[in-house]
Amino acid sequence: MRFVDVEAGTPTIRARPRWTRLLLLRGLPAVALLGAVALLIGLAFAGSPSKLAEGVRIAGIDVGGLTPRQARTALERRAAVLAETPVSVTAGQRTWKIRPAELGVTVDWGAAVRAAERQGEGFGPFRGFRRLDVRFFGADVEPPTRVWSSALSLELDRLAGQIDRPHREASIRLQGLRPVIVPAQTGRVLDREAAASVLVRSLASFERAPVGLPVRLDSPRVTQLDLAPAAAEIRTALSGPVRLQLGKTRWRLSRFKLVQLLEPPHGGALRPKIAGPAADDYFVALGKLVDRPPVDAGFAVTSTGVSVVPARPGLVLDVPATAQALLTAAIHPGPRLAQAVVAEQAPERTTQAARAMGVTSVVSSYETYFGGVPNRIHNVQVVSHLVDEQLIPPAKEWSFNRATGDRTADKGFLTAPVIINGELSTGLGGGVCQVSTTVFNAAYEAGLKITARTNHALYISHYPLGRDATVDYPSVDLRFVNDTGHWLLMRTFVGSSSLVVRLYGTPTHRRVESVNQPLVATGPPPVQKVPDPTLPKGKSEVESSGVPSQATSVERKVYAPSGKLLYDDVFYSSYRAEPGTLRVGTKKPAKKKPKPPTTMPVIPPLP
Repeated sequence: MRFVDVEAGTPTIRARPRWTRLLLLRGLPAVALLGAVALLIGLAFAGSPSKLAEGVRIAGIDVGGLTPRQARTALERRAAVLAETPVSVTAGQRTWKIRPAELGVTVDWGAAVRAAERQGEGFGPFRGFRRLDVRFFGADVEPPTRVWSSALSLELDRLAGQIDRPHREASIRLQGLRPVIVPAQTGRVLDREAAASVLVRSLASFERAPVGLPVRLDSPRVTQLDLAPAAAEIRTALSGPVRLQLGKTRWRLSRFKLVQLLEPPHGGALRPKIAGPAADDYFVALGKLVDRPPVDAGFAVTSTGVSVVPARPGLVLDVPATAQALLTAAIHPGPRLAQAVVAEQAPERTTQAARAMGVTSVVSSYETYFGGVPNRIHNVQVVSHLVDEQLIPPAKEWSFNRATGDRTADKGFLTAPVIINGELSTGLGGGVCQVSTTVFNAAYEAGLKITARTNHALYISHYPLGRDATVDYPSVDLRFVNDTGHWLLMRTFVGSSSLVVRLYGTPTHRRVESVNQPLVATGPPPVQKVPDPTLPKGKSEVESSGVPSQATSVERKVYAPSGKLLYDDVFYSSYRAEPGTLRVGTKKPAKKKPKPPTTMPVIPPLP
């Protein structure tokens, strides 16, 4: 035996030992013999590749030895026979019958046969060995199945509705003043996921034996033993009266009152509590005695200016804390006295915030005079109250319609003279424009930016020329912007025959200059002819000359203290004509009576 080394980079060749060569020479025939035997066995069990392997089952049906076509045909025929045959499913003592068609259950038998073919595939002897394994150990093919998910979900809902019985927790109910523990009860629930699998599998199979639905127990969390301490607390709570105290005031709650307010534990609760409709009513009534609403900081107008009226915090009953204090005093032995709990409620506008608003003195003021029927004066008072004490933030637009809302009878408005479609008539809210005109002129004199203003349809002489302002909810509005940099407070003062509107804030010392154009006629008044049966036909008389259509304008220039021109606005006003009345005679002239004929006296002849 020798070893030969070759150049570096080439493998080393070593001679094989002698005993190894002898073993190979003697073992080769045996190996060849075994291979030949194995080949013969593989060929013997290879069978026909066009048929399914022996031992293959689809959905529990033996299809070995059949061609794929034969197997599929046999399976489909058998499935067709059972398509309308229901499967009985059970839960407890109840049974339901369900057909495959109801849930849209279909089986892909073609895919199942193709899967069965793969159990015995291969070439020659290799196929034989695979089929030999299937023959002895078997091969079960589960066919792919489809189902209508919505139908399955609805069916599970139906079954669950009849199977499910939720558990019941142990609870306490009151018999008079005595607590009684109601035992817990175990429930049952359909296992929907497992039940879905059972349903689909059983409807797709060839078996029609009853199938049990998977149901699991629904155990309660609270038992009778868990509620024993709560029962003892309730007995203590109802053993005598409890007093509730706030400051020097006390309220006594008798045992019979407490039993109305006490809610025993139920639904999984372990402790009693003060709750329920009767408790809600009690605390609402108590709150009316205890609560004190907060008062926002306000403004008091005097002859010397404006002062801030300090805010006052309010008090509100803390219901949850008071209920807990009442329960604690009732269930614990002791003085049985509970303290009512109140919380301080801050006002929306504090004193400090009111002082920072800069409302210190008069910015502008305007007065108009009114008269008329009592209803009109009443409406002036109503709408003046609606816009009184309006606070206008800096840089915000104020709207008359937004401040007053619709003028309705619910707000106290009455029917009074009003201009409707250019004609004097009566309507709900007559007199509102007296207030809108006064507000407009107060904003005008303050030098504020006017963003919306409309003149009346008819000229009204007792308003300042060209400076009237009408409103009609919701389309015709009066709007202006607070551009002073500070808050503005609007106040209205209604007298017996006059209305004053004042704007309070931080004076801007603006200078307002106005130039009025004369009121000029822009067209003749229309004439309405009225038949007058008292005038002879062909004659006419002027009853009223009417008023021609007219127009005017007012130019307003607003200057800052520095002399800078802030606004140069022209407010145009155009008024409709008021028709005149001409009475036209329709009386026909009287017919003249004919005069009787004149007869000459007969003179006798001379003798």
